[in-house]
Amino acid sequence: MSYRGRLTREAHADLKRLFDFVIEPELAREGGDLSLAAQALEAIRAGLATLQTSPFTCRKAGSSPFHRELIIPFGQSGYVALFEIEGPSSVLIMVVRHQLEDDYH
Repeated sequence: MSYRGRLTREAHADLKRLFDFVIEPELAREGGDLSLAAQALEAIRAGLATLQTSPFTCRKAGSSPFHRELIIPFGQSGYVALFEIEGPSSVLIMVVRHQLEDDYH
């Protein structure tokens, strides 16, 4: 079975914010790795792509069996995507946060 994933406006804004969060220190640092932000977004996209085939393998987030979170490794930490399995073929990605953030619920 294949699930179609879609992002909320907030999740789209999260991706832009996370890109900026990674690129800004690299721009300020002499010899900074300007490809790092693109690599982070690619890791997030690759992680989200796994939801197309196996969203129920992700850990539950809350009391609903359909609210789940995906851990996306990147570097020494990574990202967490909170999503909802909406039906037999649809997944809604609600937010994407860095693992050290605590306000994604």
